[in-house]
Amino acid sequence: MIERYLPAASTFASDVDHLVNLIGAFTGFWFFLCVAAFFYLIFRYRAKDGVAAEYVDGSNPRHKRWVSWPHYLVLVCDLFIVVGAVRVWQEVKIDVPPAEKTIRVVGQQWAWSFVHPGLDGQLDTADDIKTVDDLHVEVDTLYHFELESRDVMHSFSVPVFRLKQDTIPGRVITGWFEPTQVGEWDLQCAEICGIGHGVMSARIIVSSSEDHSAWLAEMTPQDLQPATSLAAADSAATVHRN
Repeated sequence: MIERYLPAASTFASDVDHLVNLIGAFTGFWFFLCVAAFFYLIFRYRAKDGVAAEYVDGSNPRHKRWVSWPHYLVLVCDLFIVVGAVRVWQEVKIDVPPAEKTIRVVGQQWAWSFVHPGLDGQLDTADDIKTVDDLHVEVDTLYHFELESRDVMHSFSVPVFRLKQDTIPGRVITGWFEPTQVGEWDLQCAEICGIGHGVMSARIIVSSSEDHSAWLAEMTPQDLQPATSLAAADSAATVHRN
């Protein structure tokens, strides 16, 4: 249901959506059932001429079952929600799969800075590529991100990935994602971080392998490009132009 309005563009996005749909189905069912019972009781026991009002203190078992039975049924529904939530949490936050590439994400008032590995595929080397408010990643590639803050708390949020991770000053927090669709989407800060919080937006550009290789070659100085990488990048750029 959610993906009708917002694409599910990562490997775990659909699992998060299913959990949200499950919670929505249970809460929606009980909401409408309670509303129906509420108006039924209002109508059934409305004031009538010649009928004295009755004080209900909740001690009568016949009255108490209107609360106790739904309570037990709601607890059963909660068990399904808890099991689903733990499963999704385990997949997204605990069982972190090995990375194919690693990027660095830095939040600051009020912009996002990104450090991409260059053609060697490694961070903290001479060919690293640094950008502001534009994150470039390759489709069907599993990324780890190292999330940092330069000042206050921020929250790294990519709605199409169903990804949200707070960043805490002084800590490096590791997370992961694997894009499944080529496209360009919003990247946001989801934590109120000061007067400029509302303008702290960025883009995430998910490209094909060929387009991403061409972008890496374009952003890397020629003196840092191996001869093999130059030839491959030229070939990718030619295919992209055609």
